Amino acid sequence: MSFYSPAQVTEKTGFSIDTLRYYEKIGLLEAIERTPGGRRRYSDADLGLLHLLRCLRDTDMPIADMLRFVRLLRGGEACREERLAVLRAHDRRVEEQLAQLREHQRLIRHKIDVYSAPAPACAAEEVSAAPAS
Repeated sequence: MSFYSPAQVTEKTGFSIDTLRYYEKIGLLEAIERTPGGRRRYSDADLGLLHLLRCLRDTDMPIADMLRFVRLLRGGEACREERLAVLRAHDRRVEEQLAQLREHQRLIRHKIDVYSAPAPACAAEEVSAAPAS
């Protein structure tokens, strides 16, 4: 089993040290193992969970839902269906976000096309004929 320092975990997950401590405090992470000197050391399992939490946060899952999911995860096989339900609901929200982003992208691309087209001659003449201020 490998262990990682908080600095290594922040580098691997993108979470700040403050976020790691917060996640531990609210229960998203179970008590992190410590060295004899009292320094946190994260296991491969901790790192795996943090990668999943990063995915959920990056896709805008609320902390309350993340907490529910982690509690269900710790509940083992008995909570499998509930875990699936949480993930399926989140997947639907992500799909809605993607659809909205695609619609926004269509408008952005339309504006790119409009602004990339040559300006009409009369508009160019109006600009050049405008008095300097």
